[in-house]
Amino acid sequence: MKFALKPQWYSMGLDSGKVTARRLKFLVAYDGTAYHGWQVQPGQGTIQGVLQRVLGEIEGAGVLVAGSGRTDAGVHAEGQVAAVTICNPIPVLNLRQAVNRLLPRDIRVVSVEETTADSTLRRHAVAKTYEYRIARDPACSPFERLYVHHHPYPLDEVAMARLAPVLAGTHDFSAFAARDDRDALGLSKVRTIFSSALWREGGRLLYRVRGSGFLKHMVRNLVGALLEAGKGNLSEAELRAMLQPGYPGKTALRAPASGLFLLSVEYPPPVGQTRGPAAGDTQSTTTADA
Repeated sequence: MKFALKPQWYSMGLDSGKVTARRLKFLVAYDGTAYHGWQVQPGQGTIQGVLQRVLGEIEGAGVLVAGSGRTDAGVHAEGQVAAVTICNPIPVLNLRQAVNRLLPRDIRVVSVEETTADSTLRRHAVAKTYEYRIARDPACSPFERLYVHHHPYPLDEVAMARLAPVLAGTHDFSAFAARDDRDALGLSKVRTIFSSALWREGGRLLYRVRGSGFLKHMVRNLVGALLEAGKGNLSEAELRAMLQPGYPGKTALRAPASGLFLLSVEYPPPVGQTRGPAAGDTQSTTTADA
């Protein structure tokens, strides 16, 4: 990516010795339908790539936007957290307005705040919450078809709701993780799920899961398993077996990306503030495409 000469504010600040790098954290919402996920990929449109291009235009130089974790192609977010270091002294409210003016309409920066220079989003996150939305009506509205998984066929929803909490706790989720280019590193696939619940709300089934971190395609595979349970093809004993270390093979029960939303990412409070205890705060928060 090529940029013009440094903007006037940069040259003036550099001459006076007043150029100061700022670390900014921002909340991002996006419709993931048209994108190949969060992470930059050569020749593909991604959320991270678009944000870097727009912020680079404002900065007048290349920037690196870091995210709290990756989302897969077609997955949406209401509460993705990202950060960038820039020297432009623009106030945060003005920056949000400028960024949103340049962004496509399916990506929006909801808020911007100053943060510490050593802020590492992935390492410091203590929990993430995802929601999966299943449309159950015979006909899916054309206005929501891109944001749900339409499944109008018979399901034992009571059984699904009963089994969802089985997934809570600390387990080896290897069976629910897609193969990843980091598998060769031998990293642990043990994660802690703080809460896992499924319920009916109008014409939708909603599955919400909050955990210390998630593996590649993990949430979609969990939903796929619950759907199989609803069809009568997976028992509680079989689901529990899949959570055991050494379970042979991986599930092929992945639900479509369109129904998945990243709702929120949680971080510890600033030094000097306190928050209520969150089980598993010491667990790994390494995340991949959920």
